[in-house]
Parts: sequence; structure tokens; C-alpha cells
Amino acid sequence: MTGGDRRPDSDAESTGDRDSPNETGVQRQSNEPLTNPIAAEGTDYPDGSEPARTVPDKPDPSETSNASGESTDSLWRQFLTATDGPMLLLREVCISITIVLLLGGLLFGISGVWPPMVAVESESMEPNINQYDLVFVTEPGRFSPSEADQLGVVTAETISESEYESFNAAGSVIVFDNPEATGPPIIHRAHFFVEEGENWHDQANPDYVSADDCDDLQHCPAPHDGYITKGDNTESNARYDQANGIAPVVRPEWVTGIAQLRLPYVGYIRLALTGAASSGPLVPIGLGAIGAAGAYTIGRRDLLP
Repeated sequence: MTGGDRRPDSDAESTGDRDSPNETGVQRQSNEPLTNPIAAEGTDYPDGSEPARTVPDKPDPSETSNASGESTDSLWRQFLTATDGPMLLLREVCISITIVLLLGGLLFGISGVWPPMVAVESESMEPNINQYDLVFVTEPGRFSPSEADQLGVVTAETISESEYESFNAAGSVIVFDNPEATGPPIIHRAHFFVEEGENWHDQANPDYVSADDCDDLQHCPAPHDGYITKGDNTESNARYDQANGIAPVVRPEWVTGIAQLRLPYVGYIRLALTGAASSGPLVPIGLGAIGAAGAYTIGRRDLLP
């Protein structure tokens, strides 16, 4: 039968078309990707399974790769764990600056004045306070003894050493700054207080004046209320500051601080930075500072893992 004869031919032809590759089939296969790690949604598979989905690994942000592919620590980690080289030096400098700032803030909180430390530039207070000493001062009235006046100052002529002593002598050592004069503040001892118009020649110690009466004495009678001051050095400061022209009668509002304790020769560093220090003690102090810094660095390196 004609219909039966055509059916096998049609099946064979159809089968041949499916089994034999053609250009269209080759072109379609060549355009398909060889791998498909992440299948599109809605794709059906003959066995009901799906290929494993893979996600590329993300790089660790704390690590970077160099040209050879080896992992290196970040700069921050190198800064924290370095045992030598520039990173160690940078870390030590940052630690030192932080310590200085914290110490400065602590001292300011205790003293109530800024700066809380003053460097002594001259020999006028020797032997009790030496040149290049660093002196810690407090706000007038803070930590003042019961013998002090309303400002917190104890004058030397109104009290004995057995009752109150400051830096090996009676009376408070004050820091004052005359706004009408140029130059750094002065750190001298307060000897007694005078009132405006007072003839203070008769109250003064005759060893500390070179005048026979008030008319021959500078700033006498007193032009205003204030303190009569003097340096402890009996050679360079043999007379009162108001008798030798160092300062007028010190107004209470000129007093910026009261000395409490000193650090020997530490003030040289500060004065050297401002150009106010001579080069005399530079060598021993410089060698000492270098030795201390070297010992500190070696000690820290030995303690590091």
C-alpha cells in the first residue's frame, strides 16, 4: 500500500535527521558555553538533578598579594607587630607622642594652668632652683596651705621656715608676668605684701635694699597693692626685684602660678627647642638622652616575641 510504503521512509528519514550531525547543529553546539556553573532558574534536567552552584571566593581584606602571589600583612598589622625597621620606629614615636599628650592633659587637670610646667632660664633662684630645671606650677589658690593669703601666696617675711617652707626657704615661689614688660615670666620668691601708697622701706630687710629711705628706693611708696619679690641667689639677686629694677611691685593679678616641685635639668630640652638655652650642657644631656633611648628600644625589642 502506498501509505504504508511511505511511513517507513518517513521514519527512517526522520531518524537519520536526528542521528546525523548537520551544520546547524554544529553551529548551535559551538555557540553554547562549555561549562555552566550556575544554572538559570526554571531549567529542567532529565534526571531531576541540578549542577552544583559555585561562588567565587572573595579576597581577604586584611591581606594583599604581591607579584609572586605570596600573602603579605596589611600596613596596619605590620605597624602593630613590627620588631624592627621603620614601622617599629614609627610606632615608638606615636606611642611617645600619645604618652606626652596624656601626661600633659593629666598635669593640666591637676595644676589648673597651662602650661603646667615652666623651664627656668636663669640662675636667679639658685641653689634652691637651678637653671634648666623644669618646675611644676599650680593655679594660685589651689593646694594652698592655711598660712596663705586670699590668693594662695605665703610671704616669707610673715612666716618662719618652721611654719611653712617651699624649696628650702620660707615663702611661696611665684610665677608672675608683667604685661607692661617684654620677656618671659619671672619665677621668684614672694617676701611680703604692700598696699598702695605704703612706705615699704621700713618693712624691708636692710640687706636687700641699697637706699637709706623710701625716697631713694624705686617703687616706693608703693604705686599699687602687690608683692615685693626676690630671687634666692645672693650674688646675682642680692636685692629685691623692686629695688634693682627687675620688676615693679607685683600686682596679684600678675601671678599666674605657684611653684610646687622641680625636675632637675629637664627644662633644658624645652629651652633648647625655643633657642633660649646655651650649648654648655648639650653634650652630656644629649649623650644621656641617646643612651636612654637606645636602652629603651633594645629593652622593648628583647621583650617582643
